[in-house]
Amino acid sequence: MNSVTLITGGARSGKSRYALALAQQYPAPRAFIATAEPLDDDMRRRIERHRQERAGDFVTLESPLDPAERLAAFPTDTRVAVLDCLTVWLGNLLHHDPNVDGLRPQISRFLEMLDAPPCDLIVVTNEVGAGIVPHNDLARRFRDEAGTLNQQVAARADRLILMVSGYPLMVKEEVPR
Repeated sequence: MNSVTLITGGARSGKSRYALALAQQYPAPRAFIATAEPLDDDMRRRIERHRQERAGDFVTLESPLDPAERLAAFPTDTRVAVLDCLTVWLGNLLHHDPNVDGLRPQISRFLEMLDAPPCDLIVVTNEVGAGIVPHNDLARRFRDEAGTLNQQVAARADRLILMVSGYPLMVKEEVPR
């Protein structure tokens, strides 16, 4: 059975770099599911930098709104996929449809897919609940929904790794399925 690894941590903690290093231990083919949308110049630069970091080692698939759908369509020989990142994906969902109250269908599909992923899956997310309480309603809602999503994914993950200043700390490691 395929495994799920969740990598979390603060901004610029080395999450993406570590996820790629883990995935590069697998033989090809490897996939990268990008959730970011190039909505401004800063995000365009970040996306380009991440593309260069991956070079030709990964097949990159863009999926800003429904990564479970993208994962379901993977070729059967894909060994590992990196999904980067849950909190960017959640931000996209809130941006495109801020009025949804309750669990979104895309999140439900993703959580269900984690019970039997099509390949080993390495998921990157941000730990957003360790800072100050956000000033506005949307930011508080994002923080709360991100915390809930992270908990739901961590409960299903075989491994949970917390990145601190570029160093991984193993938080959870279960016997492979």
